[in-house]
This record gives sequence, structure tokens and C-alpha cells, in this order.
Amino acid sequence: MATFWRLLIALFSIICFMLPNNAIDASYTGITRHYKFNIKLQNVTRLCHTKSIVTVNGQFPGPRVVAREGDRLVIKVVNHVQNNITIHWHGIRQLRSGWADGPAYVTQCPIQTGQTYVYNFTITGQRGTLWWHAHISWLRSTLYGPIIILPKRGVPYPFPQPYKEVPLIFGEWWNADPEAVISQALQTGGGPNVSDAYTINGLPGPLYNCSAKDTFMLSVKPGKTYLLRIINAALNDELFFSIANHTLTTVDVDAVYVKPFETDTIIITPGQTTNVLLKTKPYHPKATFLMMARPYVTGNGTFDNSTVAGILNYQHPKPSISIKKLPLFKPTLPALRDTSFVSNFTNKLRSLANAQYPANVPKNVDKHFFFTVGLGTNPCPKNHTCQGPNNKTMFAASVNNVSFVMPTKALLQTHFIQSHSLHQLQRVFTTDLPSSPLIPFNYTGMPPNNTMVIDGTKVVAVPFNTSVELVMQDTSILGVESHPLHLHGFNFFVVGQGFGNFDAEKDPAKYNLVDPVERNTVGVPSGGWVAIRFFADNPGVWFMHCHLEVHTSWGLKMAWVVQDGKLPNQKLPPPPSDLPKC
Repeated sequence: MATFWRLLIALFSIICFMLPNNAIDASYTGITRHYKFNIKLQNVTRLCHTKSIVTVNGQFPGPRVVAREGDRLVIKVVNHVQNNITIHWHGIRQLRSGWADGPAYVTQCPIQTGQTYVYNFTITGQRGTLWWHAHISWLRSTLYGPIIILPKRGVPYPFPQPYKEVPLIFGEWWNADPEAVISQALQTGGGPNVSDAYTINGLPGPLYNCSAKDTFMLSVKPGKTYLLRIINAALNDELFFSIANHTLTTVDVDAVYVKPFETDTIIITPGQTTNVLLKTKPYHPKATFLMMARPYVTGNGTFDNSTVAGILNYQHPKPSISIKKLPLFKPTLPALRDTSFVSNFTNKLRSLANAQYPANVPKNVDKHFFFTVGLGTNPCPKNHTCQGPNNKTMFAASVNNVSFVMPTKALLQTHFIQSHSLHQLQRVFTTDLPSSPLIPFNYTGMPPNNTMVIDGTKVVAVPFNTSVELVMQDTSILGVESHPLHLHGFNFFVVGQGFGNFDAEKDPAKYNLVDPVERNTVGVPSGGWVAIRFFADNPGVWFMHCHLEVHTSWGLKMAWVVQDGKLPNQKLPPPPSDLPKC
């Protein structure tokens, strides 16, 4: 009998060896990949200024997480610093794994000094570029890195196979401690001090003082196609990006393929990712080219009006030729407030919407929501000097005039205990966030006299698999402004957008329900609105917030509670045993 089994195994091995690779790999079910994130301090020098920053494994930016669609990731995070820490895996669907999502006091209590937490999740139905970052206070200013999700083995890209893939991560650098910057702003009620530089892969580049040596260099060969995986990890700024004398082909946003289109410049908000193909010139151009990013500005507040640059350098057959002797070309970026460029660019983004990559847009809507998103004020405490509007108030931000107050216990744990009637808890949140403004007004016209917000930990609760339409409307309170809204736990379809006030009678007729772009972070247009649709098919508590960190700090955030479905695979499993305690 043993001989029979040995022969059978040998025969099976021969058959497998003879099969082509893709015949085996097309049924790729994924492997488990382990990472260890040691949160530690590291001295880093930028702009001739050395400071101690919070890092993962001493790296800035942090390490790449690489996986294939279908893989399971087990990431052990060990906190060796004094700050409380959480890590968010931005854009990962986290299907029935909400305990691994990461926002502090939403899905977990923070990992305290000396403590450990293992994030355990599977990448389902996603491929492209995402990223990870700290999700507590402003620590993501230095705690961030790329997530590169390759297709399953044997599954090609729906665009030409690139010669090489290169992550480009935009960041912001403060010479001061960003934790002190936001702490001071929240104390005074004024706007925070702006950053000192933007960075590409942690480097500010030659346009900043003392930074020529800290320049990102992309060395390329002629006649090749490169895939640039672009991530905006800046805290408070949407960015234009362009490479001099080169055209980019956009092929993917937020880890979802799009219909390819060519552009000289992209716009990318904090939280978003964009994959572009860069086709190099067929010959050595005897020149070098600046790649530059600078902000798209919409609000009335101060901003970092500077430009980060890297250098695109063609490898020369004679390495002895110095690139310093070659002419250097500079791209022309849109004007700081070029909203028409932003609108035209975002309108070009369309899903592939084909048999292999369908756009499963909800055609029928169970629940409609209309959220105003924007700024407001809180009163100045007694015997306190404030630096907010009129120097008599404190800046705030809100959803339907509710400024979200972070709880001191995690929402998800509270929801799980209450929904399973394990025992009674002190109420941590209420489910009465208004589904539309309680007092309608001319949202983009003359602002109301009363700009005060309501403070509260209010959420929205929906049954499992509800089809949701959400219209997000910018307001002119304290000035119109673009707001990049990020929804955890879901992708959504951007079915419509426009300027002025949303018209519920006329605007839905213009919705794109055929091939709308699918993403996890969308810019609400300055002085306009955006409509999204999604199926609430992921049980748990899911954070939604502006990805301009200052607006999140001021309260432009809320959460969706998605209740369990009836079937076992529609329910949130119990928490892991090492879930941190508050």
C-alpha cells in the first residue's frame, strides 16, 4: 500500500512539473506573509535639522508590505516608544476583520508602551497600491509606508507589463514635533503651523534649503515602461504632480483598475493612490528632468506654499558623463487654485467595467444620506484666550453640524458586546447622527450667522447589505474648501459630482451608473458636492473622516455601524485575545 501511495505522489509531481506555470497559479489561493513592525525612535536629518522621529524598524518612510491578491498578512506591531500607537491598513477591505482596521478608539484601543498587537487580515479581491499609516493623533507624519498588492500568480495586468515598478510616496516634514504642533492648535483653537517641506520618499529635494543631497533620483533606461505607484501620505495638502517633458498614463486608483488615459499632471489627495505608466524616451535625451509636486489650495487658511522635486535621470551608456552637465527641464504645474483642472481630471476616471473587472454599482438604493461637510466653530472656554475665527472662538469641523468627539473606549468592542447582549455597558456612542441637515440652508451661498457646531459621539447604523447612497456637500461656512473623505472597510462608486448645491430633483439624472470610478477616498469638490454608492456588506464599525488631518482633529469624522447579517459568513467574529485594552 505504501508503494502505491509513493507511486501516486510521484505521478502527481510529474504532472505538476509538466503543466505550465499559469495552469497551477490561476487557482492561487494565497499564502500567509509575516511582518514585524518595531515602533522605535530614530534620529533623522532633513533641511539641516536633526530630530528624533517615531518610525517602523528605524526606517523613514517605513518598510514596504508586499503581497498578492488572496494572501493573508500577519503583522506583529511592538511598541517601544512612549506614544500610544495604532496602524491602519488604508484601503484594505478588511472583510469580517474589522479588529485589524486600526483607527484608535474606533476599532481598537491603542497599543501602549511595551505592548504588542498582531494585525491579521486577508486581501480579498484587491490588487494595486494601498498604504499603511499610524491612525492616532498626527503620528502618521512619519509612520507610513506602501502596501503593494500584486495580482494572483498567472494573472496579468490589464495594461502593458512594466519593466520596473517604483513607489513614490509624498509626505510632509515639520522641523518641529507634529504632535506639539497639533496639541498647541487644539489648545488655542487656531490653525496649526504649516509644514516646512513636502517630501518624495522622505526626501525634500533641491528646491529646499540644505537639501540638494536629500533628493529622490529615479534612474531609468530609454525605451522602457515604468509603473509608478504614487501615494499621497501628506497630512494636510492635496498635490499636483508632473514630470517634465513626459506623459503619464493613469491605470489604477486606490487599488482599482481604471480605463487608461494620458495626462501631463495628476491631482492626488491625502489618502489616495494613483498608479501611472511612465514610458521613457526611445533614446538618451541628453538631459535630466525634474519631477515636481506642489499643493492644490482651496481654503482660506495658511498652507505650505513650497514645491518638492525629484530628478528623473536617464542611464547613459558612458557613465563617466556627469548629470550636472546636462540641461535640466522643469514641468509646468497647474496654478495653486486650478479647480477646473481638478474637476476635469477626476471626471476622466472610469472603472474598466468589463467581464473580468465589473463595476457592481448599486442600481437601487435602500437608504439615502445627505451629509454637509465643512468647518465651524466652538465657543472659547471661560478665562481662555482663543485664536480661532474673530479670536473669540475655536475652529471646529463637522458632518451635518455634528463635530465628532472621540470616545475613550473603542466603538467596535462596545458595539460587539452590546449586539451580543454580553453585558450592559455605559453608553459610548449614540446612533442618531442626522441623515440630512436638521436645518437646511444655502450651503454654498451666504453662510448662516450661527457657525457653532454640536459636539457628540454620534454614528449611523444600517442593516447588513444595505445599498447606500451618500451625497457629501461642501459648505461655505468659514469658506468653501475641498475635503478628501475616506471610508474605512469599503470601496464605493463615485456616481456623480458637481458645483454649487446638490439638486435632489435634477442631479441624480446625470449619475454615471455604468462605469463610475471605484475608490476609498474621494475629494468633495470645493464649493460643490459628490455622490457615492456602496453596499454595506461588511459587518462592524467603520470610520469615515476627512483625510486632511487638521480637519479630522477638529471633528470632521463619523462612523458607520453595519449590523451582522443572518448567515455565519455575514457576522463579525469575536475579537482576538491580544486586542489592546484602554
